[in-house]
Amino acid sequence: MTAKRIIWLQIALLLIFVIGCQKVPITGRTQFSLVPESELLQMSFSQYDELIKDSKLSTDQRQVNMVRNVGKRIATSADLFMAENNMTQQRKSYRWDFNLIQEDSTINAFCMPGGKVAFYTGIMPICKDETGVAVVMGHEVAHALANHGGERLSQGLAEQLGGLALQAALQNKSEQTQMLALAAFGVGAQIGILLPYSRLHESEADRIGLILMARAGYDPNAAVTFWQRMADTGGARPPEFLSTHPASDTRIENIKQHLPEAMRYYTK
Repeated sequence: MTAKRIIWLQIALLLIFVIGCQKVPITGRTQFSLVPESELLQMSFSQYDELIKDSKLSTDQRQVNMVRNVGKRIATSADLFMAENNMTQQRKSYRWDFNLIQEDSTINAFCMPGGKVAFYTGIMPICKDETGVAVVMGHEVAHALANHGGERLSQGLAEQLGGLALQAALQNKSEQTQMLALAAFGVGAQIGILLPYSRLHESEADRIGLILMARAGYDPNAAVTFWQRMADTGGARPPEFLSTHPASDTRIENIKQHLPEAMRYYTK
């Protein structure tokens, strides 16, 4: 690749970063987003339908109803949230769906772009009750509202482009130099950008999720005891700087700091 092409690639990267910026509601953080919402929704709906088709759904009607009832209340809260934050187009694209997948060994839940929600039965004993489900539901729906999925995809694309630009810039260097530089770039991007942003996404989802559950009529204080129970289920965890999630103590302290904000929205 010629020097001229390298310069143009660098300019293209800069333009991508400038053009692909938007604001996250509530936190006001500038967000990097390249993937069009239409493409994101198409992928989301397709992957969700395939997952539900291939999964065994729970037949525990009490738990299924709990997930769906909480989901409807959080969805109403999210609809108000989008209306108040000038998210008209995003609001129109939501097709809410709530399912409980029978996998007792999986302690997880998620909300995909467009309001496609799945809980795994493994997380239900930690939720314990409807309010615990609301903690998880609010958090996962907040990920979708804040476009964290689109941001992660965009960061992955940018990392690939950055690697190509570095490879082009080092084309006249020895093979060993190229390998070392690209390896260092990969580690640096992971530890310096991708993992910190993943932890930031979790903290943003905690904050927005508290507001969603409060507006849906669930006491946000329950989030503290939920995450304490969640912390008690895990064994050894990697150091926080190598993890996709904040350390349990960090997370709980951050939630406590955001509780006064959320409580302003809470009516029993």
